[in-house]
Amino acid sequence: MRLAIVNDLNLTVEFLRQIVLKGEGNEVAWVARDGAEAVEKCAIDPPDLILMDLIMPVMDGVEATRQIMNRYPCPILIVTATLDGNTSRVFEAMGHGAIDAINTPVMGSDPAAQQSRDALLKRIRTIEKLTGQPSVSQRLRPGRSALAKKLPPLIVIGSSTGGPKAVAEVLSRMPAGLRAGVVIVQHVGSEFSQGLAEWLNDQTDLSVRLVSEGSQPASGVVFLAGSNDHLIFTPNLTLAYTAEPSSISFRPSVDVFFKSVAEHWPSKGIAVLLTGMGRDGAEGLAALHRAGWYTIAQDEATSVVYGMPKAAKELGAATDILPICDVAPAILRFLEKM
Repeated sequence: MRLAIVNDLNLTVEFLRQIVLKGEGNEVAWVARDGAEAVEKCAIDPPDLILMDLIMPVMDGVEATRQIMNRYPCPILIVTATLDGNTSRVFEAMGHGAIDAINTPVMGSDPAAQQSRDALLKRIRTIEKLTGQPSVSQRLRPGRSALAKKLPPLIVIGSSTGGPKAVAEVLSRMPAGLRAGVVIVQHVGSEFSQGLAEWLNDQTDLSVRLVSEGSQPASGVVFLAGSNDHLIFTPNLTLAYTAEPSSISFRPSVDVFFKSVAEHWPSKGIAVLLTGMGRDGAEGLAALHRAGWYTIAQDEATSVVYGMPKAAKELGAATDILPICDVAPAILRFLEKM
């Protein structure tokens, strides 16, 4: 895999280079010392993946990500040691198309330092699988449980690349008195999930919180998957995490969650698949569509990466294909009929 490193600190650049080259088949395509240089080099030689710092002179990682994704789209992983006080910048970069974010690995020989280096290589391998091949077909059995329980209408949302901004756009248009529960699966490392929940909470009148074992949908509450394990519904309609299927590249998987909803949720609801790279969520959306759910896929024009919603369109999984600005109004109109 050909990787580019964008960072203004020489020591960090060399440290990242050493880590990258330890990965089988990896090579460093080029190095840029600021975002502007990265944009110029990407125009000439787009790599397979860019490791993008967040805070740099001349042009920061947020603006560089925006320009690269607009002009010369390629996978971008935010690798930064400046998360404290900059959480909003991380999600702004992800809104422009960065796939994920991770802490800069720690130098040293202690176990924690080694673990941080291994974590970066693992994230690179995961992105390589995601961009190089479709998601592995999941093993959960479709269908719905006959278990009936008095719970609010359910809205489920799946997203990946560009998802934080798209999700915020949808939630910002939801009223505080929403008579439905919302559950979201966004591809993001667990170390950033709490920050994402807090950031989304500032964008909406709804209450946004992370899912904990045993959580159950509630009106006006948005639950966000907060683990690198997959989020599922259990037969008793509580939310839980599971490591299986272990073969899936990106975690948590939208497909695994959507298929568990189709299997266990006792009534019809609303499912939305937003911008993202790959095919995750398309099969799950199709399962919910077959179960009689109202399903929405984001359109190509407003998607940062038209991968997941495109796959859903190809499967005929979407009742409606809508620009992001029309998703929330469509949800509210459908809720009025339920």
